[in-house]
Amino acid sequence: MEYKTISQLRLGDVAYGFYFIKAIECKTASNNKKYFDLILSDKTGTINAKIWDVSEGDEHRYYAGVVVKVKGIITEWQNQLQCRIEKIRLTAGTDGINIEDFIPMAPCQPDLMYEEILKYVSRIKNRDVLEIVSRILNDSKDKLMFYPAAKKNHHSIRSGLLYHIMTMLKSGEKLSEIYTFINTDLLYAGIILHDIAKLDEMDANELGIVTDYTIEGNLLGHIVQGIKKIAFAAEEIGADEEISLLLQHMILSHHYEPEYGSPTRPQIPEAELLHYIDIIDTRMFDIEKALENIGKGDFSQRIWVLDNRRLYKAK
Repeated sequence: MEYKTISQLRLGDVAYGFYFIKAIECKTASNNKKYFDLILSDKTGTINAKIWDVSEGDEHRYYAGVVVKVKGIITEWQNQLQCRIEKIRLTAGTDGINIEDFIPMAPCQPDLMYEEILKYVSRIKNRDVLEIVSRILNDSKDKLMFYPAAKKNHHSIRSGLLYHIMTMLKSGEKLSEIYTFINTDLLYAGIILHDIAKLDEMDANELGIVTDYTIEGNLLGHIVQGIKKIAFAAEEIGADEEISLLLQHMILSHHYEPEYGSPTRPQIPEAELLHYIDIIDTRMFDIEKALENIGKGDFSQRIWVLDNRRLYKAK
């Protein structure tokens, strides 16, 4: 039977191949029987999967961070493809599997992306803004090399946060050439720092796989953690109070709505622009990902993060 990548799977297909377990949870169904809820991935995408009727000895047999060989049927649940696994086993040495071949990664090398970000840092003229950004960025460098920007959804790939920051900086640079009243010191700093506390919000391994959210991540979230980082760095260097407040405000407001974690909306133009650059970058990432593995003239699967829209790939 021919192996199929996740992007090749269609409703009714037989899924047969090697896949990476990105996440797995043992749950209890309404009939009190246990089942596995998994996220399987390879370099082409991810898919939700289920193993029904889990027996007592299977609960700890499979875990996140390993590659498994799977045979299953592709079904649909709530407009999303799902794999009903019929057979599964852990890989053996004779399979010749390299785990890195199954990890979605940013399209650029981490060290090159970091150097690109430093070029924008070097353009920051205000000493206090420069010091705050440089300190936080330097402290974050090791984790930035491999951390994703999310557990699921946008930029949930190895080095995804670094890639997200870099592409946002490029967008911000172009937009500030049009809206010339924008303070690029604040804009570049806000872009670099807006999600930096995700490094503390999530636990991720060097493959860029998030295993769980930290205690601080669950109790506070990256927005609150982010403004604490800025306040601490600003106090350490004796920064101007207004600069500290403006940077904190940009982080606090970048989700725009209370239901998404922002208790206040943007009240400076740089914060407004940061929000929309963030939205554009996350959506363009998800759109590109949805379209890259379908043929011209075809529609994508429904995309939950885009309000369950299907996207068309023009001929």
